Amino acid sequence: MDRPTELAVITAGINEEYQRGVLEGINEYARANEINISCFSAFSGVISDRGFDVGENNIYSLINYKMFDGVILMINTIADVDIKNKLVTNIKASSLPAVVFDCDDYPQFLNVTIDNKKAMSELVRHIIEVHGAKDICFISGPRSNPEANERFTAYCEVLESEGIGVNEKNVYFGDFRGECGKYAVRKLLANGRDLPDAIVCANDAMALFAIRELESRGVKVPEDVIVTGFDNTYNARQHFPALTTVNRPLSEAGQAACDMIMNAISGKSWEKTRRLEAGPVFSESCGCVNPEIAEINMFRRNAFNVMSRNLSYVRLLNILTSDLDEADTVEECMRIIANKANELDCERICICLCDDWLSSYSVKNENSLIHGYTPTMSAPLIWNKGEVIDVKCFRSSNMDPRNYTTGGNISYYLPLHFRERCLGYIIISNGDFPTNSMVCHTLVMTISQSLENIRRIINLNCVIDELDKMYVIDPLCNIYNRNGFIRAADSMFNECRILSQKILISFVDMDGLKYVNDTYGHSEGDFALKTLAKIISDCCDENMICARFGGDEFIILGLNAEEEDVVRFESAVIDRIEHINKLTGKPYRVEGSIGSLVTRISDDMTLFKLITKADEIMYSQKKRRRNSPYLRR
Repeated sequence: MDRPTELAVITAGINEEYQRGVLEGINEYARANEINISCFSAFSGVISDRGFDVGENNIYSLINYKMFDGVILMINTIADVDIKNKLVTNIKASSLPAVVFDCDDYPQFLNVTIDNKKAMSELVRHIIEVHGAKDICFISGPRSNPEANERFTAYCEVLESEGIGVNEKNVYFGDFRGECGKYAVRKLLANGRDLPDAIVCANDAMALFAIRELESRGVKVPEDVIVTGFDNTYNARQHFPALTTVNRPLSEAGQAACDMIMNAISGKSWEKTRRLEAGPVFSESCGCVNPEIAEINMFRRNAFNVMSRNLSYVRLLNILTSDLDEADTVEECMRIIANKANELDCERICICLCDDWLSSYSVKNENSLIHGYTPTMSAPLIWNKGEVIDVKCFRSSNMDPRNYTTGGNISYYLPLHFRERCLGYIIISNGDFPTNSMVCHTLVMTISQSLENIRRIINLNCVIDELDKMYVIDPLCNIYNRNGFIRAADSMFNECRILSQKILISFVDMDGLKYVNDTYGHSEGDFALKTLAKIISDCCDENMICARFGGDEFIILGLNAEEEDVVRFESAVIDRIEHINKLTGKPYRVEGSIGSLVTRISDDMTLFKLITKADEIMYSQKKRRRNSPYLRR
C-alpha cells in the first residue's frame, strides 16, 4: 500500500481564532482525503521575554522537509522576521510545493489570498458615508505583515479619496494581539486629546480590547465612538455591542490551500493564486443593526459549552500542576501526565526529550541546548488511547518516534523549553485540544516547568554527591579520608558490637616519605603515597574499608574477623609492596609499617580507643624495624 501524503503546516499561535479557522479547513480536507498533517507551532510573542520566544521558535528547526510532500506556511501569523526568512529559505531549498496566505512576496509559492483591501475599503467608506465619521484612528498589525499592510493601505486610500487625509498621530502599529488594542487606545487618547469619531482596527482581537479600554474610561460604543474590527470572529459576533467587522472565509482558505497543494503534488495543475472574497459585516459597534446576529438561545448554548469545556480544562490543569510539583523523577512526571491524558481531547500524546536535556547549563553545551534538537532523542511517554509505552531512542530527523502508517491524522508539534533552552517537544494528535482549549499553551509550559524542576533536582543531587565525595574521599589517594572513615567505621563498629563479632583494625604508616619528598620531589612523594594507598585498597576484601587517616598514615577496619585474617591481610600487603617495587623501577622503595589486631568489642570499648590501640601496635612494630634502605639496590 502506498504511504499517505504528508503535509507540514507551519504557523504560530494555534489558539487564535484566525489560525483556528484556517486549520479547521485544512484538517477537514485532510481527514476527507486521508492526508496526514504535521502542524509545527510556537506561542511566541505571548510573553515579553526574548529568551522565551527563542525557546518557542526552536520548534521550527525540528522540521525535516524530506519527510513531507508539501508545505502550508501561515507566514502571516509569524512576527519574527528572522524566523520568517529562515523558514522561507528552508522551504525553497526543499523544492517542495508550498502555499502561503495573503502574501505576494514569494512568487515561487502558491498563494491563497482573501481580498482584504476591498473589504476594508468598503468598511471605512461605510463609517464615513453612512455615519459621518471624519476623525478616524487606525490600529494596525505589524508593518512586516502583508495583510496588515493591505488593510492599512485601504484605510489610507479611502481617507485620501474622501478628502480627509491621514494623520500619523491617529495611527498605532501593533502586532495583532488583543492587548495592543488596549495600549493603542491609551496612546491615541494621551495628552487629553478629544475622542475620535471612529477607531478602525486591523483585527477583531485588538478591537475588542480597545472597546474594553474605552468602556473603562466611561466611553460608550458606538454612542461616543465607533469601533470596528476585521475577521468576524466568534467573540466579535457574540460581544455586546456586536462588532462591525469583515467576514473572511477562513475554513475555505484552509481547504483551498490543501486543494492547490494536492493539485501541484499530483501534477494536475499549477494554480499560482486562488483569490477568495471577503465582505464587511455592519453591526452594532458602528450603530447598525445586523439581522444575522445569532439568536440568544444559540449564544447561550455555545457560551455554556465553551465555558464548561474550559472550566474542565482549568480544573485538570490545576490538578496536573499540583501533582507535577511533587514529581522529582522523569518517570514520575510521565506517569502523572499519562494518568490525566484521557481527560484531554486527543487520541495520542508523545513527549520527546533531547538527549542532553538533563545537562547542567554551561558554556560547553549551551549552544546545543538552545539551537535545534539532538540527533537522537527519547520518548519517555507515548500515550495512545490509554495504552502507554516509551521509546528509549529515536532519530530527531524522524520527528515522531512512531510515525503513522495510515492517513487522515492531525498532529501538533509544540516546543518544550525553559526560557531559551530546549528540552524537547510534545506531539498532540487527533484532537481539538491544541486549538479549541484556552489552556493548551499553559499545559505545555507546566510540563516544561516540571521537567526543568526535575533537571535541577537531579543536577543538585549530583552536586551534593560530589560535595559529599569531597568531604569523605581523599582526593590524592581516592580512598576514604578521616571523615569518611569515621562515618563508615562507626556503623561497622556498632554492628560488630550488636552481633558480638570480632573486628579487625590495622594501621599502616608509610616509611621514608620525607626522604622521597626531599630527594626526588613532592610529585614522587605523591606517587609513592598513591601507590601504597592502591596496594592497601586492593588487599581489602568486601568486609573491609580503608582510609588515609593522616599525612602518611592509613587505617583499615574489617567486619566479622578472625586472627588468621591479620596474617592474610598483612602478608598480602607486604607481598604486594614487593611486587610493585619491582615493577615501578623507581630509585626508592615504597615501604610501610603495619600494626594490626583482632578483638571482640567490650561494653566499655569505643571506636576511638580501638584506633588508639591499633596505632600503638603499629608504632611498636615500627620501632622494632631497622632503617629501611630507600635506594633500590
